Amino acid sequence: MTDRSNPLTTGPSRAPARAMLKAVGFSDADLKKPLIGVANTWIEIGPCNYHLRDLAVHVKAGIRAAGGTPMEFNTVSISDGITMGTEGMRASLVSREVIADSIELVTRGNGFDGLVVLVGCDKTIPGGVMALARLNVPGLVLYGGSIAPGQFHGHPVTIQDVFEAVGAHAAGTMTNDDFCRLEADACPGAGACGGQFTANTMAIACEFLGIAALGSGSVPATDPKKADVARLAGERVMSLVRSGVRPRDVITRTSLENAIAAVATTGGSTNAVLHLIAIAREAGLDLELADFDRISSRTPLLVDLKPSGRFVATDLHAAGGSRLVARRLVEVGGVDGTAKTVSGRTLAEEAATAVETPGQEVVRPAGRPIKKSGGLVVLRGSLAPEGGVMKVSGTERMQHRGPARVFDSEEAAFDAVQRQSIKAGDVVVIRYEGPSGGPGMREMLAVTGAIVGAGMGDKVALVTDGRFSGATRGFMVGHIAPEASRGGPIAAVKDGDLIVIDVARRTLDVESADGSTLEQRLAEWRAPAPRYTSGVFGKYARLVSSASTGAVTG
Repeated sequence: MTDRSNPLTTGPSRAPARAMLKAVGFSDADLKKPLIGVANTWIEIGPCNYHLRDLAVHVKAGIRAAGGTPMEFNTVSISDGITMGTEGMRASLVSREVIADSIELVTRGNGFDGLVVLVGCDKTIPGGVMALARLNVPGLVLYGGSIAPGQFHGHPVTIQDVFEAVGAHAAGTMTNDDFCRLEADACPGAGACGGQFTANTMAIACEFLGIAALGSGSVPATDPKKADVARLAGERVMSLVRSGVRPRDVITRTSLENAIAAVATTGGSTNAVLHLIAIAREAGLDLELADFDRISSRTPLLVDLKPSGRFVATDLHAAGGSRLVARRLVEVGGVDGTAKTVSGRTLAEEAATAVETPGQEVVRPAGRPIKKSGGLVVLRGSLAPEGGVMKVSGTERMQHRGPARVFDSEEAAFDAVQRQSIKAGDVVVIRYEGPSGGPGMREMLAVTGAIVGAGMGDKVALVTDGRFSGATRGFMVGHIAPEASRGGPIAAVKDGDLIVIDVARRTLDVESADGSTLEQRLAEWRAPAPRYTSGVFGKYARLVSSASTGAVTG
């Protein structure tokens, strides 16, 4: 590696900068090498990112071994699982923008030559990729990996089971002792939530997007081999710096469609819709809701993962990991294998290295899918002119027609579920929880988990302008756009109106119970006062776009 000139550290005028950098241990030799930012999303709050400081040690060792100088810095993270069902959950989606902005600021401020972004939870992953696409500095994402499953009465459990246990406990079908035991044993250590929830969904999406090395995210958080994966990431970023390959060289329209296929074939989280649209925007590419429905419709559901299936992420790793998923999708023509990746090889070349464990049941053979089409559908109609998003991998129902039970907040709906006042056939409508109205488009896992836990998962439907955790299952439609606070039709729905959901026709409509039209009701509607008018929430509420365009602020 030849010496390079960085405007931050080169020349007599930069002596003050060098003096300050030397104060924290950098030498003249260090400052003549490429400066590589290591963006760490470590926090001490929750397991998803808890181990990333240790992982960063190995990333930096790889950078140094390959001739670079790593400079580690931190950004924020909000744990969805911890804040779920509280006011704090409003911070989650907002944090995606803050993460991207903060990585951009530190990178631009210090003129880094390359960037490794260490991510571990739902919003750090898309936030990190958004920053890479925006900056277009040679770099990649490294996912910290999944948590191991907990054990409860001899079978594996995840945080999903705890959320559903809340409903079971309230309904009297789970004892206090079992409830407490499950809480204590569900999360045994570091790593992101163990099913194909949002973190693992976005991790595999990043690999198919090409911005993370295929197979790197599959290795669990506490697997000793994760250190080797981290060191290789450090070496790999130096290869990208040398070759001049930048994020927008790998994040293309083709790779975005590959990422959608990965989400669909694994029964992944509906949050991927928001995040991939936001990433596309940062890369200067067009991506629309209709693309998700189109690609999911042609992609078989091949991977049997929770929340709709039987297995967890560590089982997928043992079966052959994301490389095996890629090989299956190449076999069925579900992805374009010519797409570039940060490894320097194409997606098909990486998929060809997959090693399938004999007898594994997690990834189905190409000719024997779980379902012929993937897990995501987009609905439109009088209730959702701009669209709503639904995951169908965990339900066999194709239609639901029932009376609306309308709630103007998640808390009010959760209270109704806990009081067992929701009846079979109802459609729970939760509004004023959209990107602007929330603000922050809270996830509804507390409500959806309680509904399933109470034994109502196959008897009711739920519609919201908020969003869902990747752990949500059931007949649930989120991301309703336009949202209620901006005058979307969902603001005009009344108790007793008939909500009609038709998956086959991709429609979501409302039939008035009192003869008035939605237009007449909206003419008399007045937007409620915003929950926040100042601070980051107030700023976000004013700036954020519709869920149908990724809920972005730029």
